[in-house]
Amino acid sequence: MAKKKPNTKSAKEPEKMINPSTGTEGSPVSIPETATEESIEKTVKNKLVALYRLQTIDFSIDKLRSVRGELPLEVQDLEDEIAGLETRVEKFNNEIKELQTDISNKKISAQESLELIKKYEAQQMNVRNNREYDSLSKEIEYQTLEAQLAEKKMKEFAIEVEGKNELVKQVEEELAERKQDLDAKKAELSDIVAETEKDETVLLEKSEEQRAALETRLLNAYQRIRDNAKNGLAVVAVERDACGGCFNKIPPQRHLDIRLHKKIIVCEYCGRILVDDEIVKMVEQD
Repeated sequence: MAKKKPNTKSAKEPEKMINPSTGTEGSPVSIPETATEESIEKTVKNKLVALYRLQTIDFSIDKLRSVRGELPLEVQDLEDEIAGLETRVEKFNNEIKELQTDISNKKISAQESLELIKKYEAQQMNVRNNREYDSLSKEIEYQTLEAQLAEKKMKEFAIEVEGKNELVKQVEEELAERKQDLDAKKAELSDIVAETEKDETVLLEKSEEQRAALETRLLNAYQRIRDNAKNGLAVVAVERDACGGCFNKIPPQRHLDIRLHKKIIVCEYCGRILVDDEIVKMVEQD
């Protein structure tokens, strides 16, 4: 009786899942013995449909927000500029107050010097010797210089105050213009937001519902790819045998893997998740 030959063929290795965040094969996916190729394809296809549907919704939100253009940034820039101008006006006004205080102090100092001069001149009339007279003369001379110096400082401070007041006037005029520009930009932005707010709210609700339907690991990978993409596209369709995100050619075998829906495939160049026409049509028909 012939002996049976031992089975030398190794057991079929389980299919590996492509990591959506890196585009590399990860650890083997555990597949139940009862799982069929049809059920695997259906599970992966459902995930791809959910991802592409979420991408479609998020892209629509991006387009609505792009209508606002640079207006939000322009409004922010104007608000920052106005805050800076107001700070300058406040600074100039504080400096003017300080100068006015200095003028008042110098005025008091000059007045005190004049009073001392009168006092010393009166004392000179009653001196008993030349020594006392010379001493009082020096005091009169010193207080005269002090009064003259105070008068000089008062004039200098007054000129500074005049210059500061002119600067305040110029900045306030510029501030008024910027406030008018800000009001106009805010009104324009409010009109645009009012036009798109309802649609955006609906889309945001749909986006949240779709995100809730996805497993956390897949959603995190989607968001990471989307954040790194300049156009915000994390899931793209294959168009003319090329990636719809970076437009690099896709090898025929990889293209076949995408159509089979047995695993999630990402572009080896840009890392975006790739879907075929069938997935696109299923989402468009919803």
